[in-house]
Amino acid sequence: MDIDRPVTGDDDVLVHVHAAGLDQGAIHLMTGMPYLMRLGSGFRAPKRRVRGRELAGRVEAVGKNVTRFKPGDEVFGIGEGSCAEYACARQSKLAPKPASLTFEQTAAVAVSALTALQALRDAGKVRAGQKVLIIGAGGGVGTFAVQLAKAFGADVTGVCSTTKTDLVRSIGADDVIDYTSEDFADGKHRYDLILDIAGNRSLSHLRRALTPRGTLVLCGGEGGGRWLGGMDRSLRAIMLSPLVSQHLRMLLANEREQDIQHLSELIETGKITPVIDRTYPLSETSAAMRHLADGHASREGGHRCLGAGRAHFSCPQRRLCLPPPRHPRPVTRGSAQQT
Repeated sequence: MDIDRPVTGDDDVLVHVHAAGLDQGAIHLMTGMPYLMRLGSGFRAPKRRVRGRELAGRVEAVGKNVTRFKPGDEVFGIGEGSCAEYACARQSKLAPKPASLTFEQTAAVAVSALTALQALRDAGKVRAGQKVLIIGAGGGVGTFAVQLAKAFGADVTGVCSTTKTDLVRSIGADDVIDYTSEDFADGKHRYDLILDIAGNRSLSHLRRALTPRGTLVLCGGEGGGRWLGGMDRSLRAIMLSPLVSQHLRMLLANEREQDIQHLSELIETGKITPVIDRTYPLSETSAAMRHLADGHASREGGHRCLGAGRAHFSCPQRRLCLPPPRHPRPVTRGSAQQT
């Protein structure tokens, strides 16, 4: 469909999108579930017509207050309505695209890697030599968390499904647990830090795998009902934490300029590399969302990203790319996909 090209504000950057990303948040926004999130996203329908927030592309135009970018610059980051030919983003939520990555790869970075970074560094206070358990290691956030934890010098164990064990080992995990046949909380090992990514395991189960003064970080959650979703488990963790020796925390990720810049530096130095699950043309955005929802329904619902080739979105070659499940002349109007 054709929609008006986004209007660029004084602090905005208009990006000609070459690759767009989708994560589990897109499913929640589309369905309006849990109901609590409708306070910010719209009661009856989503406030924004076009899905997608992660993007990579070239700067088309900038507002009068923008000083960091100019037309023609290659960028990546977080905007609004990225499943379209053009999308707007604040300059504080963009960074130069790493030269070592394609647009498709770069579009898979911003939300998932930002979540993993802040979960480990800020909420988890990870230190070199610690034993870290990452539940959901085969998903979008999890694949970044494994690589980042190794970069911090931790001993990393990843929990994933059978089909993801080789992948998780290949990105640096020291040990891998297949949750379909093993229980990480069987008492054989204890961990200084546990990241539970979009999980639904009970707090008591997770705490059994922690050291007496270990830290549990809940990165979202699934299940829990229509009103709160997985948020109720996070709220229980916050209330329980002062009463026990272990540290139980929930992550509220912040889209900070310095962290997006830091991710770009980590990519350039080879510390992290995005993992792409599959690609879709823009015209098949609905199919990509269905694929994303299938991963959401599984026990390993991580993040999917939609990337694009370097042709225009109106071109058949324009692609959308998905990371693993738990992936011309200026014009006045542009192509977009609604779901």
